[in-house]
Amino acid sequence: MLRQRQERQSLRSKISLAAVLLTAAFVSLLLYPHGLFKDTQYSTVVVDRNGELLGARISQDGQWRFPPTETVPEKYAAALVEFEDRHFYWHLGVDPVAIVRAATQNMKSGRVVSGGSTITMQVMRLSSGGQRTMFRKVTEAYQAIRFEQFHSKRQILALYASHAPFGGNVVGIDAAAWRYYGHSAEDLSWGEAATLAVLPNSPSSIHMGRSREKLKEKRDRLLKRLYEKDKMDETDYELACSEPLPEEPQPLPQLAPHLVDACFQSHRGETTVTDIDLSLQVRVMAILDRWNTSLRLTGVNDLAAVVFDVHTGKAIAYVGNANSSDGRPGAQVDIVRSPRSTGSILKPFLYCALLQDGQILPRTLLPDVPVNINGFSPQNFDQTYAGAVPASEALARSLNIPSVHMLRSYGVPRFCDLLRSAGMTSLTRDASDYGLSLILGGAEGKLYDITSIYAKMSAWYQDVVGDSRFKDFPFFDKTAVYWTFDALSEVNRPDEMDWHLISSVRKVAWKTGTSYGFRDAWAVGVTPDYAVGVWAGNAQGQGSPGLVGARTAGPVLFDIFNLLPPSKWFEEPYPGDYIEAEVCKHSGHLKGLYCDECDTLKLPLNALRSEACPYHKSVTLSSDDQWRVDPSVPGSHSVTMFLLPPSMEWYYRTRHPEYIPLPPLHASDGTDSYLPMEFIYPEPGSTISIPKQLDGSVKGIVFNLAHSTPDVEVFWHLDDHYEGSTRYIHQMRLLPSEGKHTVTVVDADGCSLSVSFTISSESI
Repeated sequence: MLRQRQERQSLRSKISLAAVLLTAAFVSLLLYPHGLFKDTQYSTVVVDRNGELLGARISQDGQWRFPPTETVPEKYAAALVEFEDRHFYWHLGVDPVAIVRAATQNMKSGRVVSGGSTITMQVMRLSSGGQRTMFRKVTEAYQAIRFEQFHSKRQILALYASHAPFGGNVVGIDAAAWRYYGHSAEDLSWGEAATLAVLPNSPSSIHMGRSREKLKEKRDRLLKRLYEKDKMDETDYELACSEPLPEEPQPLPQLAPHLVDACFQSHRGETTVTDIDLSLQVRVMAILDRWNTSLRLTGVNDLAAVVFDVHTGKAIAYVGNANSSDGRPGAQVDIVRSPRSTGSILKPFLYCALLQDGQILPRTLLPDVPVNINGFSPQNFDQTYAGAVPASEALARSLNIPSVHMLRSYGVPRFCDLLRSAGMTSLTRDASDYGLSLILGGAEGKLYDITSIYAKMSAWYQDVVGDSRFKDFPFFDKTAVYWTFDALSEVNRPDEMDWHLISSVRKVAWKTGTSYGFRDAWAVGVTPDYAVGVWAGNAQGQGSPGLVGARTAGPVLFDIFNLLPPSKWFEEPYPGDYIEAEVCKHSGHLKGLYCDECDTLKLPLNALRSEACPYHKSVTLSSDDQWRVDPSVPGSHSVTMFLLPPSMEWYYRTRHPEYIPLPPLHASDGTDSYLPMEFIYPEPGSTISIPKQLDGSVKGIVFNLAHSTPDVEVFWHLDDHYEGSTRYIHQMRLLPSEGKHTVTVVDADGCSLSVSFTISSESI
């Protein structure tokens, strides 16, 4: 029996011990400081690539509390440890010496004058908050010991520095350094570090705005102790003691406010490290602010710019809107990421796409004559026509009509897909909604996206392909990209300087754009190292008569380029990236059978798909070159002539006096295959709506014809009805009824030409 009782007692003892150990483990686990500051709300902080502050937004609880720092400035760490916890690097979370000293001081004073808390214990208190009771104190001590078992002293210092109160709504050393001293914590002087070290000790009673003498006394006593312990020399000590205390809290930097707002939306409560170069950012802001002040006198209120480093593909300067703090309507709109009408800024992408497709060559002649495509009647900016113009010149001069012809050939849906894959995020509608106006500003684009595409083209050409920027990048032919940049380098500069003649003037491939109604002015330029995009206009959408890309955004663009290090020009394409072929000097097409003047050019890989020259023809002339004759005529001889279609020729001759038109056919030779006239409007098979006048009347539509012999008489017929004749200027106003019709013209030599069309019921 005795033995059984002993065994039962032993079992109960073991169970009790196990229960005690389990309870202790549970309490230990319960009291371990898990997830410190997990519910803390932080400010949104944005810094440049070197960690310099660009701007910040206050936390949701109204505190300037920067996200936790991982490092603590040496001067502040030394001052903090000396003031708060001298044995910090030696104790295990609780300092027995400090506790005994605090108890002695409290007993002598009859009240609590010292708590004896270590920095680690204060971290526990800052994390949990709540009442400062004896139980809470014991809990903090236990948690501090446990916390120090798994964390370094530097980590603990960083947690304290990030969450200590510094008066008012300022929390943490980083926010305090900026709010009180206007610079980062890393740049704190000894006097500043000591001030911030003593401030959290009693932030409510010792405040920058009150009790300043008491605060200075505390600071100076701390500085003296640091000096006595050889933490600083005598000169530093004297200078630190002479430093005045800061006055009112300072505003935080606003060096990229629109970018900071964007980060606030996407990375709220975090520190975002951008690729912005602070030095460049400040200078670009100064340029835009200066230009904005000037442009506002002309009714252009807003100005934005972005600069990309070609080699990284990152934005290194970002000004969403100039003078954004002046309170004007629209100043807070981030234009860099706002969809705006593109004007002509997309034309280089279309030119490059057709080059790499082999549909055109760099100098292929394109038609530049009046056109009306189912009611869409684009005009060039100067409202003139060149008849025929080389593709590269059409791009450099930003001619609208050749661009419309190119887009029609390439296809609107295909071009939309190309732009989206290149990086345009604003093309959200169906391609049919944009139509051919897409190339003239019928779509919206973002300055950020478009400038980035130019930067990608530059990087792709130079084989800077070490990242994901080029996945599915549509401009795959480097020689096409090279010719595109070559054409853009010929765009007339706003300063009227010719980089060909002045070696100090840098060569830039650049393009401007002006939207319909003079609402948006663009200028985007690229070199082997940088891409710069500028937008000018009114964020609220109103137009301004002087708002033209070349005159407003262009000068700003070159001012920004002048800030950047000079770049060498793009090297010519390397073997393997091009083919060589002979190209007609006059037409820009591949050499044809009758082309006698040619250049050998490095061309895109698909260039051989391009059409051979259609304009050089063999013609038999009379002995005096005055007539086209049959080859059997005595004295006749064959010559090669450069002959454009009549509609192109009509306008081309006004600008090219050297152009020799085809001589008339001699009466004795009947007819030949050459057709001397061509309809300018309408296009064969088109559907036409007849517009109503302001008074509601319908006056018909004007049919337009070009004839290679201007003074010839042309006779017009609508279906089977004679309508009249024209000479010199071949235009005829007709009023067809609803349905299908045919207009036939016959010239005095008996040549005839017909065009069929349909009149829409909506116009009648």
